Amino acid sequence: MTDSTNLVPMRPLAAPAALLPPDLSASGERGGMRPVLVEYLDVLRRRKWVILAVTLAAVMAALVITLLTRPTYTATTQVQVSREQANVTNVQGVESENAGRDLEFYQTQYELLEARSLAERVVRSLKLDRNEDFWNAHGVDPAAIDKSSLAQPDQVNARARAASAPLTDARRSVSARERIAIETLLKNVSVNPIRGSSLIDLDYSSYDPEMSARIANVWVDEFIAQSIARKFDSTAEARNFLEGRLDELRAKVEQSERALVDFATQQGIITLTSDSGGQGTAQIREHTLASENLQGLNAQLIAATGERVEAQALARNSGSAQTNTTLARLREQRAVSAAELAELMVQFEPGYPRALALENQIAELDSAISGEEARISRAADEAFLAAQRREAELRSRVAGLSGQVLSQRRDAIQYNIFQREADTNRQLYDSLLQRYKEIGVAAVSASNIAVIDTAQPPQRPSSPNLLLNMALALVAGTIGAGGLVFLLEQSTEGLSDPSKVHEALGIPLLGSVPQVPDHEDPVELVADPKTEIAESYIAIRSSLAFTTTQGVPKSFMLVSSQPAEGKSLSALALALVLGRMGKRVLLIDADLRNPSAHAYLGTHRKVGLSNYLAGNDQVGALIQNVRPNIDLMASGPSVPSAAELFSSDRLRELTARMAKEYDHVIVDSAPVIGLADAPLVSQAVEAVIFVAEAGRVSVRGLTSALERMAAAGSPIVGAILTKLDQRSSHYGYGYSYSYSYSDRLEDERGAA
Repeated sequence: MTDSTNLVPMRPLAAPAALLPPDLSASGERGGMRPVLVEYLDVLRRRKWVILAVTLAAVMAALVITLLTRPTYTATTQVQVSREQANVTNVQGVESENAGRDLEFYQTQYELLEARSLAERVVRSLKLDRNEDFWNAHGVDPAAIDKSSLAQPDQVNARARAASAPLTDARRSVSARERIAIETLLKNVSVNPIRGSSLIDLDYSSYDPEMSARIANVWVDEFIAQSIARKFDSTAEARNFLEGRLDELRAKVEQSERALVDFATQQGIITLTSDSGGQGTAQIREHTLASENLQGLNAQLIAATGERVEAQALARNSGSAQTNTTLARLREQRAVSAAELAELMVQFEPGYPRALALENQIAELDSAISGEEARISRAADEAFLAAQRREAELRSRVAGLSGQVLSQRRDAIQYNIFQREADTNRQLYDSLLQRYKEIGVAAVSASNIAVIDTAQPPQRPSSPNLLLNMALALVAGTIGAGGLVFLLEQSTEGLSDPSKVHEALGIPLLGSVPQVPDHEDPVELVADPKTEIAESYIAIRSSLAFTTTQGVPKSFMLVSSQPAEGKSLSALALALVLGRMGKRVLLIDADLRNPSAHAYLGTHRKVGLSNYLAGNDQVGALIQNVRPNIDLMASGPSVPSAAELFSSDRLRELTARMAKEYDHVIVDSAPVIGLADAPLVSQAVEAVIFVAEAGRVSVRGLTSALERMAAAGSPIVGAILTKLDQRSSHYGYGYSYSYSYSDRLEDERGAA
């Protein structure tokens, strides 16, 4: 049995940080704290060929599309749209003078320049539906349009009627050619306002420079004509509207004035003086006799209320006896008599005549004081009751006058309502009548739209722009490559970053092993101490020395979640590293289902561990010497049930016995997933090393395997990340090991 004193207690999934080397324990803590910029640079380095391929494909596609695209010519007409229009007659038109100052004025003009009705005017002005040059300039075959309209005439006409707007009041259907021409114009026209000015560039694009310039110029001309026509149309509509409103207001003025006179007659209201209410309306003055009396009575009521409150306070204080002079004098006399009596009583007996006289005098003064206090209290109560009656009388009179004043005010309010209605109707009628007379001449004004520069046929095509397309393709390719890299990074479930081992698995990273090239023999690489793989295992051995108090555990096993993750090769490599340091090592192949240690070392498995577990106690006959300081106990013959053999204590006894004869006992176990061998074997060793292949098994699978080992109480001390691709990893481990651990290797060999 293994000596329990050599075991170091540790958690199932992570070794104590105090027992780890400074670089290992820190790496676990800082693994998830790498700068974001470093993370991005690592991703760019690992995915550089993907990024380059996607970006290059986007640039090449843009180049091909640009070269194959037919050149387009854009003609520009510049116009000025003023916010204020010249008014020849100096009479305001239908629109307000401040209408053009609104923030949405220019946005309205931009929308009007792109309106469908304007496109219809241009089509009909230039007869574009019958212009073959127009169709050729836009790459449209008019014969195909005619065939489509003949095939489905009802649908085409229905769509045309729904999409088209009337040019005049008489509605007419739009032909298929005209509808397509309108849609083509709207697709190729663009309005580009010049910021900070009232200038607008109207651009039109087509394959023909002459056609582009012609349409741009006619478009602006039709825009000016449409603006003028809209003003005349609005003026005519306004006059028709005002005629109807004048008839209505004339009747309302007559009705409201008649109602005003009738109400004044019924209520007896005679207007002597009137005040202007600020809006030109007359109001009745409210300073009547009742209102004046009400103000006087209200002032008396306020004074009476104050007197009643004062009298009530005196009544509660017993008439303020403290301030009464008579009562104060009587109390003063009694005090003098009482003092004199007190002096006599000191010298004489109570029956002394002078003392009897003073006692009678004091009794008379007490009676007088009581009578005076009663008189003062009665007077205060009577004053309070009188004040209360006066207050109630005044309050009643105020209430009566208030009703009278309110009645007068109600009459005045109703009268003012009639007065305001009559005045308002009269003002509206007068203003509309004046406006009706002015509108006839208001439309005589100059247009607020002026052409600054007419369109000229362009000499160079506006598109395609090779440099712009290449730049856009470069940006789009970069964005697409970034998205693809993001998807690739997010879809990778394996563990390929050594710095994330502690964060993902909860156990420290003992070291990482680079991938073995396909043409190389892995056994030769691990046996040669000058190779990068050998250097990596030397580093792992150094990290393993810090997992227990006595250095490298006397007995430890290597286990993985799935087969072919580098577990057996790692066991052999650690045995070779320890053997080169002068340590006697026994390598036990406990993978009875798929043994590989004998194949790596070029020997056999005729006898081995299975023989011992089956009852063969001749341990010496089961061990083979394969290297200097390295012995091997192969798996032995195949057995039908390996789990039953591991369920006994013989493996525990074997490791305890061999730990006394060898410096280290290394056990190569079967994988965890799907088998019961690994948890049973872990009970026979001091430490367990978890081996994971980089990028192969998902983190969920690795975590599941570790949880299963932890449930069995396995003393897991750390993990080894194998088959790390240096081209896609975050660190160049091969070079790092060659430079970082060469000096340590020499020191360890000297110490050995």
